[in-house]
Amino acid sequence: MTRIRVINPNTSRGMTESIGRCARTAAAPSTVVTTVNPAMGPESIESHYDEALAVPGLLREIAAGETAEGADAADGYVIACFGDPGLDAARELATGPVVGIAEAAMHMAVLVGRSFSVVTTLPRTTGRTWDLARRYGFADACRGVHACDIPVLDLDDPGPATLRTVTEACTAAVNEDGCDVVVLGCAGMAPLAPMLARRTGAQVIDGVGAAVKLVESLVSLGLRTSKRGEYAPPPPKKYRGLLGEFSV
Repeated sequence: MTRIRVINPNTSRGMTESIGRCARTAAAPSTVVTTVNPAMGPESIESHYDEALAVPGLLREIAAGETAEGADAADGYVIACFGDPGLDAARELATGPVVGIAEAAMHMAVLVGRSFSVVTTLPRTTGRTWDLARRYGFADACRGVHACDIPVLDLDDPGPATLRTVTEACTAAVNEDGCDVVVLGCAGMAPLAPMLARRTGAQVIDGVGAAVKLVESLVSLGLRTSKRGEYAPPPPKKYRGLLGEFSV
């Protein structure tokens, strides 16, 4: 049995439940998926400021997974936000593998196509997507990043207009970029992947499912986060003020 803790770094419980359904659909029958969100932080992550203030709550959920017992314990973690916030810090705290959904989706995209394009939410998030494509070594494979200009929380219960806008952006990515694969640039888009694949005729990758399968694979291979160097536990020190409880 593999136990995966999927963390939605924003505080939207509705989105967390939607992410959880997608994660469980992707998981093997023997995998136990626990989906959580922090009690502290932004209700959605749509800026660098939001991302920075989401990280303490995310790290609290990583720490909780490390100390929990039974089904709530974690063999590995998924960070279910396409900005992959706090990924390096989470790996310092976690024993098992930690995978971000942008990282997972981009890796899987180049396994099933020579190129991919990303369809994301607000235009202001496109720069972060390009940063991640460069960091993960996929800048050459990424043909484009297309913003729908849809706020993240509108994906909690998308109406016909929202679905039409996302579909049009995915279709434009395929037609204009000539990409082989569309990567969905928000965890809130995860439930839309099958529908978008049918409507566009392209391979459409949801990072939540991709990350769950990668964590399952790493755990089954006995691979953990390396503690030899940069991902060793952070050195003990005191944190003051509002961060006092985060002292290592």
